[in-house]
Amino acid sequence: MPQAESADVGSVEISERFEDFYEREFAAVVGLAYALSGSRSGAEDLAQEAFLAAHRRWDDVGRFERPDAWVRRVVANLSVSNVRRRVVEAKAYARIAMGSGENLPELSADDVEFWRAVRSLPRRQSQVVALHYLEDMSVLEVARVLDMAEGTVKKHLHDGRATLASRLGVEESE
Repeated sequence: MPQAESADVGSVEISERFEDFYEREFAAVVGLAYALSGSRSGAEDLAQEAFLAAHRRWDDVGRFERPDAWVRRVVANLSVSNVRRRVVEAKAYARIAMGSGENLPELSADDVEFWRAVRSLPRRQSQVVALHYLEDMSVLEVARVLDMAEGTVKKHLHDGRATLASRLGVEESE
């Protein structure tokens, strides 16, 4: 399971109950997982797996300054696994056959094309672009979630934008 480090947590109190954290963050984390994986049903499974990891380690994760960033980092790392994606899709087919699929909002044709192009970017570029645009995170926030330098985030965002502009046939605005 991905490990996230935090500054010395020492005697820092857990900021909130896991249940409250889960309820507040779940929808946004599923949205991020969907943007990165392209699978509606798989997104919920990725989010559940990340929250399960957080729940198991809540005594530590709950003391982090940004437990939401830790969960998003776990989702970003899980989303790159092709094997896991195939297993998740098989589970989704089983859920649909049983009639228990959850309704997620439909994407417009433009959104589908855009997110397909985002998923075709190199892994870190797609993660940076998704967090920046889908989650409306600043460069600093993305850097914290992905545990990378702000300059690295800026480089991935710049390169990702340039590639997307080229692939989607739009002019890049500065």
